[in-house]
Amino acid sequence: MTTTSVSLRPRYEGSNICTWIGFKHVNYMVEEAVLDHLRQSGFPAGQLYERFGLCTDIVDLDTKILTAFHIDDLAQATVSRVRPESATQDGGPLKLLVELTVERDDKTVKAVKSKVSVSFRLDPHGFDAEPVPAALAPHVVERIAAPAKTTGATAPIPVGDADPLDLLTAGRNAFAWAWRIPYFYCHFTERVQMSGYLRQMEEILDLFVEDRGASIKTLLDEQNWIPVVPHSRITFTEEANMEETLYTVFTVEEVFKKFTFTARMDCYVLRDGELVQTATGKITHGWAVIENRKDWSLVNFDDRLIGAITGKAGSLSGRGVS
Repeated sequence: MTTTSVSLRPRYEGSNICTWIGFKHVNYMVEEAVLDHLRQSGFPAGQLYERFGLCTDIVDLDTKILTAFHIDDLAQATVSRVRPESATQDGGPLKLLVELTVERDDKTVKAVKSKVSVSFRLDPHGFDAEPVPAALAPHVVERIAAPAKTTGATAPIPVGDADPLDLLTAGRNAFAWAWRIPYFYCHFTERVQMSGYLRQMEEILDLFVEDRGASIKTLLDEQNWIPVVPHSRITFTEEANMEETLYTVFTVEEVFKKFTFTARMDCYVLRDGELVQTATGKITHGWAVIENRKDWSLVNFDDRLIGAITGKAGSLSGRGVS
C-alpha cells in the first residue's frame, strides 16, 4: 500500500502551555501515522518483531509545523511512500512523506509536513525468527549507522584526560548535558528510540535558556512569552544503548532578525575512550506572547533573550549533569 490515511488526536501530555501542543507531541502524531501506515500495509511493528525479529526504527525525522495544534483537534494524517530516484537506490531506509491537516474556520488547513525514514533492524538477541518479508528486505539492517557524508556526523573524538562536557563546548556558544539513559527512553530491549531523542531535544533547550538566565518560567511569569518550534529534525548516526551516559550538546548556529534562531543538537556516548556520535539534529525556535487562552502571536526577541541566545548574558557554564 503506497498511501494511507488515519485520523489522530494529540495526547493530553503534550498540552503544557494553555491548550497548545508542543513540537515533541506533534512528532509523536507523525510517528503514530507511520506505524498505522505499516499496519495497513500488512507490517504491524509488533508482528514484525515477534515473527521476523525486525525492530521498526524511525531513523530520520524532519518535521515542519505550519499551524499550531490544540488539545481537542482531530488531525487527518496522510502517509505516502517516496519512490527512489532510480532502481539502484531501492535499498536503505524506507522513505515516507507524512502530512497532517486540521479544520480551521470550516476550512481544511495543512498543519504539518514531515519526511520520515524507517529502518528495520535485525534483533540481536538470537531467538528463532521467520525469514524477512521480501518487500522489506531492502530496508533491513544489522545495525543502525548512517554514513557521515549523508548526515554530517563527526568522527569519534578522543577524550584522554579531558572532561567530555568541557571538550564538547570549548570555544562554542553551546551547552552540554550528561545524562544516564533509562530503560523508558528505549525500545526493543536495548536502544534509544526516536521519541527519546525528541525528549532530549525538548529538555536541552529548557536547560540551555535556564543556564543563560532566561528560563521558560521566567519569561512566562514576567512577559507571558512561550517558546515555539516551527521546524525540527533528528537523524540517527549510531546506536545508543540503555544505561550508557549520553552527552547532549546544544549549539546556537544563527539568529534571524531577532525573530527566530536555529540550533544544532548532537548526542554522543563514550566508548573505549572516544566520544561516538549517535544522533544529530536541528531545531528552529521563536517566542510568542500569550494573547488569551486560545491565541498567541510571534514576538521579536528582546535584549535579555538575545543576550541569552548569543551567550552575552547570564551563566555561561556550558554544562549540566543529571
